[in-house]
Amino acid sequence: MTVPDELADRLRGSGYRLTPQRQLILRAVEDLGHATVDEVLAKVRTQASAVNASTVYRTLEVLEELGLVRHTHLSDRAPTYHSAREPEHFHLVCRNCQQVRSVEPDVATALVETLHAEHGFAVDLGHLAIFGTCVNCELESS
Repeated sequence: MTVPDELADRLRGSGYRLTPQRQLILRAVEDLGHATVDEVLAKVRTQASAVNASTVYRTLEVLEELGLVRHTHLSDRAPTYHSAREPEHFHLVCRNCQQVRSVEPDVATALVETLHAEHGFAVDLGHLAIFGTCVNCELESS
């Protein structure tokens, strides 16, 4: 199980070694899609039981600093990480069933343009999570 070459090159190009732990953590984030530190840790420990939570936290910070992963807050829990190799997206989170749906950025074009034009604000959609109720939960409550 190897990390794609361009990601390994980016680590090395920034003065970081591609350690087995970094490789496992990056692969876990990519495999899990959207995952908290605890979920990444659980996945990594299935392959390397010696990895601890502080290693995962530090590694995710480095990987985010290098632009290899991103995080967002999809609940009141810890941040959720996903690979920066995924296309940019924002998230819809159902408060009832906790379903998370990734949405392409063009859906928010009008909002992004309005915020920029009227408020001089450039939106980072990768950190955006919109909370509400999904259609399934809405139908159940009717």
